[in-house]
Amino acid sequence: MNKALILLVFSACFLSCKNNPNKTDIALSIENTRPYSIESFVENLNNPWGMAWLPDGSMLITEKSGEIIHFKNGIKTQLKNVPEVYNWGQGGLLDIALHPNYNENGWIYITYSSSEGNGKGGNTKLIRAKLEGNSLTNIESLYKADPNSTAGQHFGSRIAFDNQNHVYFSVGDRGDRDVNPQDKTRDGGKIYRLHDNGSIPNDNPFVNDTKAKKAIFSYGHRNPQGLVKHPKTGVIWEHEHGPKGGDEINIIQKGKNYGWPVVSFGVNYSGTKFTEITEKEGMEQPIHHWTPSIAPCGMDFVTGNKFPDWQGDLLVGSLKFSYVELVKLNGDKVIGREKIAEDIGRVRNVKMGPDGYIYIALEGQGISRLVPK
Repeated sequence: MNKALILLVFSACFLSCKNNPNKTDIALSIENTRPYSIESFVENLNNPWGMAWLPDGSMLITEKSGEIIHFKNGIKTQLKNVPEVYNWGQGGLLDIALHPNYNENGWIYITYSSSEGNGKGGNTKLIRAKLEGNSLTNIESLYKADPNSTAGQHFGSRIAFDNQNHVYFSVGDRGDRDVNPQDKTRDGGKIYRLHDNGSIPNDNPFVNDTKAKKAIFSYGHRNPQGLVKHPKTGVIWEHEHGPKGGDEINIIQKGKNYGWPVVSFGVNYSGTKFTEITEKEGMEQPIHHWTPSIAPCGMDFVTGNKFPDWQGDLLVGSLKFSYVELVKLNGDKVIGREKIAEDIGRVRNVKMGPDGYIYIALEGQGISRLVPK
């Protein structure tokens, strides 16, 4: 259905209900104008964070509290031998992703907040494991951000693979904005890149810097909770939370500084400023920023043939405003924005499924999916 017809139907509904408003009728009319239906797919989840699909079409789901659920044929099975997580504030069991060659090697990658290492509290860790029956096996530690902190904010974390099967993952600044993100000797506020076995690539940007963390690929980030490979270019795209304003979409480039907190379009939550500038030489500009913030979480490109009008556009979940944003793209330029799945709930993640449908993880609910009419 084209936009003009949708607007006409909505206007007719509004006029007919003006003197005798009925919210249910209006909501049903809006639902009928959508080119898709919203279906409940997995019910009764608390805080579903990560989603990944096994070759048989079944789904692995991480619950922030520390469980991994295998959802198959309508049945939820909790996996055994999942590492203990530091479930504090925004930390917990975070993202999950299958190796691009999963059919050959069986590796599953997981990020979570861990209390292992130096100091009290926790920090973000990347592991890989295999699945045998209903249990994780062959668990290998690939990277643990250091030091731990008792701060409850900004653990990140998302996982993505490039065309060479490098694994990328994000770690937030852990609430220490004035120290971590601009300091390459410290973890936090970074995007990291490793070989799939956890070793450091020789062409990482700071391997010859004797003081820098060798796994760093880019820095100057606040709290990246979106990370995905562009389906055509193979380049990694990222989005991150700003404070009060200044949520960003960035195209991640090797060794680049993305500016946090030296430059930002946001302000402190109190409304006061922490920087006077939004750009500076040597620091990358976002391709898009949301001011005011939408609190972005989860991101994926629309692929497949189920939603041809959205092909190549970007899906971004909004925690704050309970919808999915369709970011319209022309190459790497943002040319428009559209709200879809409005009032669906706090969106923790949004991903394309292998069946071509759009899956949306919702706090306090479960997982829904968009199916074209």
